[in-house]
Amino acid sequence: MRAVSYSRTGDPDVLNLVDKPIREPGPGEVRVRMYRSGVNPTDWKSRRGDGMPTPVDPPQVPNQDGSGVVDAVGEGVDAALAGQRVWVWEAAYQRPEGTAQEYALVPARQVVLLPEWASFDLGACLGVPFLTAHRALTVTEDGPPELSPGALAGRTVLVAGGAGAVGNAAIQLARWAGATVISTVSSPAKGRLAAAAGADHVIDYRQQDVVAEVRKIAPAGVHSIVEVSPASNAEIDAAVLARNGSVAMYANNGGDTMALPVRQLMVVNARWQFVLLYTVPEAAKARAVDSVSAAVLAGAIRIGDEAGLPLHRYTLAEAALAHAAVEKSAVGKVLIDLEA
Repeated sequence: MRAVSYSRTGDPDVLNLVDKPIREPGPGEVRVRMYRSGVNPTDWKSRRGDGMPTPVDPPQVPNQDGSGVVDAVGEGVDAALAGQRVWVWEAAYQRPEGTAQEYALVPARQVVLLPEWASFDLGACLGVPFLTAHRALTVTEDGPPELSPGALAGRTVLVAGGAGAVGNAAIQLARWAGATVISTVSSPAKGRLAAAAGADHVIDYRQQDVVAEVRKIAPAGVHSIVEVSPASNAEIDAAVLARNGSVAMYANNGGDTMALPVRQLMVVNARWQFVLLYTVPEAAKARAVDSVSAAVLAGAIRIGDEAGLPLHRYTLAEAALAHAAVEKSAVGKVLIDLEA
């Protein structure tokens, strides 16, 4: 079978198209015939490593997310899974078997049924962005631990960077759960994407005073902030949080350190939560998978230009270009089409 792998860390050109034997699934595993592989920032960051070329043994097949059809099941796995359409999450974390290959071995708990009417494109967009967004939306002190219709009713959510993949996911999930959603963006074009995703209010932070605009919409402050640039936005976030509000930081765009006004945040009992999907508590991950699956079944998750998430397609042989596109901050979702 065809696969992409790397045997040392570095630039996208370390990715090589190779032939691999098709292996049988082990206990607790399934084999998935992959149709799409989704590329996320953590995929290129893992591939790049710490900046110095480092041997990788065994070679690593990249990419955590994808979609396809279960081709075979291992010992202890329900045989009814065979032949089912699924989406895959966290395939490559501490494992050499990512989704950038025609057949991937995946722990059975990390495949989720994909409805017949849902495209493989949609399935490959779900994993990292939507599970991360779910975690970010459910860490508020008095908020729900799991999302469902009405779970965020009466609450206001601020999504920083609503044109990004996690930002888009946070907007869609928050709207599905009944929240009022505000999003900040850096340009009118990105504002249109955030609005298409479902944001009720869009603020261009380069043209508008974010704190003043948020306070007009939510005089008592916002309950949850999904934050992509904590170093740049810490002062703004502190100024717009409601009592018992939370800031969930899932990236370090704009810098790796931040300064916080301690007394001001003590007064409102604010929570600052760091979020990395791979080390999120297992129970919280399970709730996220259940909620995202329910949102898919409800038809609440959309992709493509009309949903504010443009798709960028590459073939498996173009995996290096796909990684480079994400590394250069392509707006939307980058997919590798294993049918091409």
